Amino acid sequence: MRDMRSFVFLWLTTIASAAAQPVPVRIILVGDSTVAPINGWGSGFCADVAPEVTCINMAKNGRSTSTYRAEGSWAQVMESLKHSSNFHATYVLIQFGHNDQPGKPGRSTDLATEFPGNLHQYVQEAKNAGARPVLITSLTRRSFQNGKLKNDLEAWAAATKKVAMEEGIPVLDLNSDSAAAVQKMGPVEANLLATSPPPPSVLETQASGTSIPAPKTEVEGGAPPFDYTHLGAKGAALFGRMVAQELIEAVPDLQPYVRL
Repeated sequence: MRDMRSFVFLWLTTIASAAAQPVPVRIILVGDSTVAPINGWGSGFCADVAPEVTCINMAKNGRSTSTYRAEGSWAQVMESLKHSSNFHATYVLIQFGHNDQPGKPGRSTDLATEFPGNLHQYVQEAKNAGARPVLITSLTRRSFQNGKLKNDLEAWAAATKKVAMEEGIPVLDLNSDSAAAVQKMGPVEANLLATSPPPPSVLETQASGTSIPAPKTEVEGGAPPFDYTHLGAKGAALFGRMVAQELIEAVPDLQPYVRL
């Protein structure tokens, strides 16, 4: 009888323990170079999720809401969504804006029509495939004028938030939060978030509070050149964690899956 009670206790304990464990979920990152591997926040974000999360970074350098689809990257995302049986849920996190801005030949989109229209289409197709889309406003650039951050992506962030509201889905306001963080840092500290250390010309002028144009210089070892947009390891960790924090606030069901 004692052996039977011990067996039942062990069985119930095992069931309770299994029930307490998070079930597998998948998070797919979609966007431009500020999300992509090597020079975006995606690697920092994926480092902050639990082992039960399959985190896949499908962001691509240089893409806008238009070219990401035109070049076939979105088709790859949709193909992956056909294979979701091993996951309790798949979340698709989408951030664009940098390459949708004017001055990007072959990539830019109209802010009033094409950009929001493209986001709507991404969201609706992800929903129809059984995924849970989440929009993210564009990561700020880190260029200053007289000590004030030049956040030229605010209009694109506003358009992204409007699409999220219309679609009834979560939105992470990374633009606002990253801009506040970078403004607080100032140019000297913010320049340390780049893919490579600031070159001498930047070091000589950064304390003035006005950023000079990023020099087009090669970096030893083939590392990406310094600029005010892309991220090295320190920047990826900082903004990746910012996205993770925003995500669990916007989607509380994901709290067990994020390690902060």
